[in-house]
Amino acid sequence: MSKPLNENLQSVRVETEDGDPMPIMDVAGDKFSELINAVTAHNKAGTLTLKVAIKPSTAGALAVKAEVSITKPKGLPAESLLWATPEGNLMAEDPRQTKLDLKSVAPEPVRELKSVTAA
Repeated sequence: MSKPLNENLQSVRVETEDGDPMPIMDVAGDKFSELINAVTAHNKAGTLTLKVAIKPSTAGALAVKAEVSITKPKGLPAESLLWATPEGNLMAEDPRQTKLDLKSVAPEPVRELKSVTAA
């Protein structure tokens, strides 16, 4: 069985703008938070692209090159309605919405209906 994508990419490094090698998933996470903040600030749509190129190398190894970029889309793809936190993360529920403490109600016992005949 294959591993999840994030586990397969754990050892992949990408060079940052400062020239430092960093794990691709850390860079992608930082770019994702940057994109969330930009979309929230400017009220415009954006995308994050993760590109992974793999080619055979020496002695049976694989050369893996990854890139992460943020771009503006030309059209609107299917979207999820999510809320941004100040830290640049996403939540499925509006954090300003109060939660109701709903409880299950036990159903009434079933009773037999009475029949009434007209005289």
